[in-house]
Amino acid sequence: MTRPRNDNFIRALHREPTDHTPIWLMRQAGRYLPEYCETRKRAGSFLQLCKNPAMACEVTLQPLARYNLDAAILFSDILTVPDAMGLGLYFTEGEGPKFERPLREEWAIRDLTTPDPYDHLRYVMDGVCEIRRALHNSAPLIGFSGSPYTLACYMVEGASSSDYRRVKTMIYDRPDLMHKILSVTADAVIAYLNAQIESGVQAVMIFDSWGGGLSAAAYQEFSLQYMQRIVAGLIKEKDGERVPSIVFTKGGGLWLESIADIGCDAVGLDWTIDLGEARRRVGHKVALQGNLDPNVLFAAPDKIAVEAKKVLDSYGPGNTGHVFNLGHGISQFTPPEHVAVLVETVHDYSKGLRKI
Repeated sequence: MTRPRNDNFIRALHREPTDHTPIWLMRQAGRYLPEYCETRKRAGSFLQLCKNPAMACEVTLQPLARYNLDAAILFSDILTVPDAMGLGLYFTEGEGPKFERPLREEWAIRDLTTPDPYDHLRYVMDGVCEIRRALHNSAPLIGFSGSPYTLACYMVEGASSSDYRRVKTMIYDRPDLMHKILSVTADAVIAYLNAQIESGVQAVMIFDSWGGGLSAAAYQEFSLQYMQRIVAGLIKEKDGERVPSIVFTKGGGLWLESIADIGCDAVGLDWTIDLGEARRRVGHKVALQGNLDPNVLFAAPDKIAVEAKKVLDSYGPGNTGHVFNLGHGISQFTPPEHVAVLVETVHDYSKGLRKI
């Protein structure tokens, strides 16, 4: 594994100097792009798109064809892991993901096992290989998984939820059952991410989308400790190159120091925390990724440029340790031309800051 020709993203994660602040966007391959919508239509459904390596490669590369992004991220879904565990993932138009067999009974939880990623998730590994070939090492490829707690939210609720009542009831009534789910899922995520690394991804990210909804004590016990276990179990070097890891807890700003201490290379931030303050708190330990409010992209182009510059100014001087991103996934309603303004602003303005 040699570093890609544009290695600014990898360098930033390692807190090495970069010639500009690298940028990629969570959900950068998605419904805001008309070409994505066309490919999804040809695939027949979202799940069929995820499970078709050639089409997954196609949509992974679409945003890089439009924009001068510094990394590609594997097109897939966090719920492929519980689907491989036999929960029966399906998507209902307008209602999002659902599971046919959510974990409600004790026997089902006790019977939960870790799937073989090279068997049950072979299509993901095939997609990684195809994307790497198509990239020709021009830019790095990011692999990812959901965190055990975030996956458990869907596995127990059976769908998205406004209050995650069933999950939290299990946490407080039957913590033994929740720990069983989280332990098996953590092992599954370790195997899954390591298989992605072996297949060719050059960095990995753990999405803890719902960990921020926990109490401080519950976050430590039911989310953070399992992400720490995953980070410890990851392949750290492949073919002579270090493989960096990013951990992102939406709403996790209160626990920033704890997250930075679990051994990851970078911490993702949502838009509710000041980036400069985050750098002062943990920037000596980890790189930081973030953290523009995704809704800024609905504003006029000149306002988008202003807000992007504010994020860069907030991070402060120096040319190490920052990956520009949104504070959460890009909205499907985002005008594609507004993304171009953001990417160009981040590149041009950050190059200027390095000359000061």
